[in-house]
Amino acid sequence: MSKDSILKQTQTFYLFTRPSFSEGMARVLDIGGTIQTYNESTPSNKADTEALSRDWKMVGKDIKDSISVYERKQSTNI
Repeated sequence: MSKDSILKQTQTFYLFTRPSFSEGMARVLDIGGTIQTYNESTPSNKADTEALSRDWKMVGKDIKDSISVYERKQSTNI
């Protein structure tokens, strides 16, 4: 797993815990949704603000990466 993909996962899953394989298998049988857990922060609006901020930072990074790819393709076509 690359450093960028690890960074992206830590940025976008701020409020969610990362389940293990066995927990994922248990979720198949968890009809009531009792296994679902979230990372908590007090106050809750701070957690929402932080998650929203991280989401927009990732959108900005994706746009920047796309522009870089586009510019590289354009420079090789000249």
